Amino acid sequence: MNGQIVLGIDAGGTHTDAALLALPEQGAAFPAARLLASAKVPTRHEDLPGTVRAVLAALGRAAAAAGLDGPALLARVERATLGTTLAVNALVQDRADTVGLALSAGPGLDPAHFALGRHVCIVPGGLDHRGVEVTPLSTEALAREAAAWPARGVAAVACVGKFSPRNPEQERRMGEAAAAASGLPVTLGHSLSGRLNFPRRIATAYYNAAVARLQGEFLDAVEAALADAGVTAPARLLKADGGAAPLAFSRREPVQSILSGPAASVMGVMALWPEAARGCSLLLDMGGTTTDMAVFHEGSPVVDRDGMRLLGRRTLVRSLASVSIGVGGDSLLRAEGTADGALTVHVGPEREGPALAFGGARPTLLDALNVLSLADGTSGDAAASRAGMAALAEEVGLGPEHGPDGIRQLARQAVADACAQVARAARTLVEGINARPIYTLAALRAIREARPQRVCLVGGPARCVREHLETALGLPVSIPAHFEVANAIGAALAVPTAVLEAYADTGRGILNVPSLDHSERVGRDLTLERAAARTRELLEARLVDEGVDDADVEVVEADLFATLDDGGRGSRDIRVTCQVRPGIAARLAAGE
Repeated sequence: MNGQIVLGIDAGGTHTDAALLALPEQGAAFPAARLLASAKVPTRHEDLPGTVRAVLAALGRAAAAAGLDGPALLARVERATLGTTLAVNALVQDRADTVGLALSAGPGLDPAHFALGRHVCIVPGGLDHRGVEVTPLSTEALAREAAAWPARGVAAVACVGKFSPRNPEQERRMGEAAAAASGLPVTLGHSLSGRLNFPRRIATAYYNAAVARLQGEFLDAVEAALADAGVTAPARLLKADGGAAPLAFSRREPVQSILSGPAASVMGVMALWPEAARGCSLLLDMGGTTTDMAVFHEGSPVVDRDGMRLLGRRTLVRSLASVSIGVGGDSLLRAEGTADGALTVHVGPEREGPALAFGGARPTLLDALNVLSLADGTSGDAAASRAGMAALAEEVGLGPEHGPDGIRQLARQAVADACAQVARAARTLVEGINARPIYTLAALRAIREARPQRVCLVGGPARCVREHLETALGLPVSIPAHFEVANAIGAALAVPTAVLEAYADTGRGILNVPSLDHSERVGRDLTLERAAARTRELLEARLVDEGVDDADVEVVEADLFATLDDGGRGSRDIRVTCQVRPGIAARLAAGE
């Protein structure tokens, strides 16, 4: 078999999927990828290494069933890319690590106004907008507070100073003091983005610290399992913008991949669903724990230009415009009956295991869907679903005397609530997108309006819930081939990408690249063109260090602002952003 072999693994809150694909040979007349094998196993959160080994073993068996040599194909893998919803699920379900937050802003608005979490320390000190110190830093109170954090359950620290991308020195000293006093890992805000937005940098650093341990454990598990399976290729993790980043980067900046699961589903739909190329479409990926949503315009996903939103807070992470809600096939049902016979049913966001249909202990959305069993059929053990739903119906006053209609009434209300939550979130996503200029990955140009005309539905419960969602959304809903493993396919086909931001102040004679912790001297005659060329050069060098030597780097933002320095002489503030544009290596061949 000729062509490059790529592997995709997507670890969700409920299942872990894998897909093995062959990319077209260079110069092929009809460049289309082929799906060689795919597999799905339950995610065991207490044993992530075992879960990844299990899905790779299942992938080998699937390859053998197709007449292929699974171990030989795994040994030939040239790129392994991962996606996961573990981090976003942990945030949605309030299972992420507790974070201690240290903030410094100097004079002006109280930084506590933008704080997150219960453990916040305001540190005296501050800089002006050019990075010049205006208030000396004092870390004594921070050291005392940080020393007490571990006993209060704090597991990580985030330190953020206003204007730190212009001068990270005070922020570094905050981090050193917090680390020495607490012994905890520390995230520094300037290392995550060079953009100036203090509230968003606070959220970015906070969430980075909150998920770092969980994501690190996942990456450790995957690396060990890949090695055991004979995969020697470098592994990458999807970022929120749909690009694949080396694991070393993902360990440093886990916040970039919190929404890698939704990004994987977007990449998968680009590969699987030709209809995405027509007009505007809505993507729904319903898993066991969450439903992820995104919007396509003429085949390309819409980009969230304002930065990834997590739990209502904006960050500085570039991402696809998406939203995740706690509604999935394994979401628990909460039902209450009243004395006058009224019934209220709510779905999610809690999940305590699989649906009754798959051996769980309590009724979930999937069990309610099985009771209704529309044209697309049931999933798993439908009899177990009906028995569990009957028991719940009796608890809320819809016992046997109501006949089968009592159980169906309970199921109808559960499904209606779930679909209503999805529809509300979809409307909110679309309205938010249309409130600002709209951009897609394919082109940095504004689109007048994005109004979905159709829906693509992927994920395990897709067949059971399709007709219900079609009614709730008032739009035609399609399910593409290989919908159960769309995320793994998307991960496998995503291309490596990166973004780098640089800032130059010719008055101070300095060029800063915060995410690289790099500074260098520049002359007062520095031009925008030379700054852009230097930023591109630095990004290309970083990519080579990470094993990517053929990336096409483009400048996506380049701005120059005339200013006066402290001596009254003219100077320039220059800001440049370079990137390797995210995308997919190929689409799946027709009929695959």
